[in-house]
Amino acid sequence: MAAYYRPQTSPREAALQPASAAICFIDVQVFNCCSTGAMQRDLPPAKQAGEARRHFMQRVEECKPLWASLQQACRSAGVEVLYTVIQSLTMDGRDRGLDYKLSGFHVPPGSRDAQVLDCIAPGPDEIVLPKTSSSVFLSTPLHYLLQNLGVRQLVLCGCVTDQCVEHAVRDACDLGYLVTLATDACATHSIQRQQASLAAVAGYCRQRTADQLVQELAEAHPA
Repeated sequence: MAAYYRPQTSPREAALQPASAAICFIDVQVFNCCSTGAMQRDLPPAKQAGEARRHFMQRVEECKPLWASLQQACRSAGVEVLYTVIQSLTMDGRDRGLDYKLSGFHVPPGSRDAQVLDCIAPGPDEIVLPKTSSSVFLSTPLHYLLQNLGVRQLVLCGCVTDQCVEHAVRDACDLGYLVTLATDACATHSIQRQQASLAAVAGYCRQRTADQLVQELAEAHPA
């Protein structure tokens, strides 16, 4: 039988349906998003003053109100809100994936570095998942939880665009979710890296700005 390629009209562009949707904030935490967090604080002096760090920290500040608006819009519409944080399950970090060990990423459980940023502090009944690898689906039970919650559509945002966020987009697509990436609510270390990542995953996800998603949710669930 001859192979063929037949473009399909896909539901990928479908608007969010709150009852079957969730948002996951990826690694929006003290460790990497605050100047006092271990990742930023312990950088060598040259990298402390470098353009990559300056750009990333500026983008985090720009993302904070966008993260907060998405969180509030999702809560108001009844969309499930989840968070992942880089955090070991053991005090010495022996459970971390090899890449995190080689990269020197170790956030002890219960530490300040493991806390989600105050601008999107989790609610008392919202799920926070510690992760020990770049892939949130590999090192946490996120897929299992989303299935239990009846989630079909998944919104992703956070840090770092071309690393953990991009990894989550690809994995979620392959696991059967309709993925929406909140493009301006993601941070990385340069404009070039941001643009390249968005282009690389364009075929895996719907891409919308935070404001567009807030408006979409307001229309789906009028006050």
